[in-house]
Amino acid sequence: MNAAPIELRGIACTFVSKDAPGQRYTAVEDVNLTVAEGEFVSVVGPTGCGKSTLLNVAAGLLLPSKGSVLIYGETLSGVNTRAGYMFQTESLMPWRTALENIMAGLEFSGTALPQAREHAQDWLRRVGLSGFGDRYPHQMSGGMRKRTSLAQTLVMDPDIILMDEPFSALDIQTRQLMENEVLALWQSKRKSVLFITHDLDEAIAMSDRVVVLSAGPAAKPMGEFIIDIARPRDVTEVKMTPRFIELHQAIWSVMREEVLKGYQQQLEKSV
Repeated sequence: MNAAPIELRGIACTFVSKDAPGQRYTAVEDVNLTVAEGEFVSVVGPTGCGKSTLLNVAAGLLLPSKGSVLIYGETLSGVNTRAGYMFQTESLMPWRTALENIMAGLEFSGTALPQAREHAQDWLRRVGLSGFGDRYPHQMSGGMRKRTSLAQTLVMDPDIILMDEPFSALDIQTRQLMENEVLALWQSKRKSVLFITHDLDEAIAMSDRVVVLSAGPAAKPMGEFIIDIARPRDVTEVKMTPRFIELHQAIWSVMREEVLKGYQQQLEKSV
């Protein structure tokens, strides 16, 4: 059997508390999570439960306090060079056009400029921006910037795709278009995806499997659900199917109390 693209074993991450200097805060604890070859896995949970922390561990941007990270069976040391990371916040360079932003990673990795430009133009076409390669980020809508960021990630042809709430800032119509765009591109390449979202509808509509994290501190997986809905899917249409509604009810029944805990914790911090 081939080794899994991502395997988190007994992961714990402890930090110095921002609210109480000198004290330590455990964000996640005893987390075991595997993403199989070609699998689309979403992690959901309350605000502040450590979802992004786990993604940063898988990316090699954060060293866990305990546990190990295996990428295709090899212990991860340093940045995960087999992964592409699509951030929640803007990652485009404002002084570069859309085409130049997509080319950037290829340039930095030593690809010859003509070849980098050709690949970037191909990905502009794939994300529906063929006529907008000369636009700078400030000249593009939020959806166009997200499409450019997506192309910027996928042009590198990573084996693993890490996504941290990439569509949370978009309006609902643009968000659904982007979700379907990602699903279509994923269906064609079947990369392994670890997707972080606070939106349960999004997680179910897009994923093969949904993992639920408990509220922090010391958040850990408390539920795992196989999304046995046929593909290909349209994220709008699938939400009206009986199986989607059943899965939503089942997952929410596990999440609800944890979300309320997380909300209460946020209220207490703001006092």
